Amino acid sequence: SSGINAEYGDAQLNENELVLGEFGRLKDSAEVFKLVGPLLVKQEIPVAVSTVKKRINFIKGELERCDKNITGSEEKQARSREALAKIQQQYQAKMQAAGGAPQS
Repeated sequence: SSGINAEYGDAQLNENELVLGEFGRLKDSAEVFKLVGPLLVKQEIPVAVSTVKKRINFIKGELERCDKNITGSEEKQARSREALAKIQQQYQAKMQAAGGAPQS
């Protein structure tokens, strides 16, 4: 499956929010560099800020998708548990009607 897992996503989100906060503390004369392979390439601060904000939005979207998947799985699991309990009740009722007690 593509995407990120929730634990990794939370860590990435925190890291990027810290970076965004650090950008806000930079002096006007500061220089920002981006690691591209083995090279550090100078980057304009507004471009770097925009990139980090886009990354934060992407990560938040992925985390929301993870949460929806988890919620959907939990709901499916609850429905399955209810169906199983109903089948067990029906089985026990049939066994009692037949005069035998179910063996545990």
